[in-house]
Amino acid sequence: MPTGTSRYALSFTTGALLVQEAMIAAPLYLREHDWAKVRQVIEDDNLLQSRTRSSGFRRAREVAQRLSVLNDSEIELLVDATATERGYLMWAAACRRYDLIGEFAEEVLRERFLLLAPTLGYDEFDSFIRTKALWHEEIAELKDSTLRKLRATLFRMLVEAGLLSEDGHIVPAILTARLADVLANDIRYFPTGDVA
Repeated sequence: MPTGTSRYALSFTTGALLVQEAMIAAPLYLREHDWAKVRQVIEDDNLLQSRTRSSGFRRAREVAQRLSVLNDSEIELLVDATATERGYLMWAAACRRYDLIGEFAEEVLRERFLLLAPTLGYDEFDSFIRTKALWHEEIAELKDSTLRKLRATLFRMLVEAGLLSEDGHIVPAILTARLADVLANDIRYFPTGDVA
């Protein structure tokens, strides 16, 4: 295995895109400006309505970690956004937070869109993972069941973000002007042409 390659974080199977959770956490952050405090409030008051304390802890941690990659103006926009814009912002957050998701979005989703391939399926993910396993020991060592869970979660995120239909057709992203402004550096994660 090559040395010096940073390990992928693979903890994204908690809750898929987390849009609803983000709509609870984002306003709290705009009030507190402290992610640790936001997590504490969410956990103490069970704001995510988790059945168990441990699942509430995991979901609170995950939504805080994803939102922490957005800047304050992006979080303000998230609170004020349309449902479509929220999906796109949370997809960008997942791509920023998890290199594996970001690379899949750029190297597979966007590439297929630009090459006019209309669909995206599990075969493309599996091929992508086989390539990454050559450079990332943590991928090569994953159990098949874990890989299936990562794959299912990633595809659920794509559907929830409005970038993939239930039957596997790529849905072109149509970014509003205000979203294109804040996501200018993240266009590579979306099935869209370059935005001027």
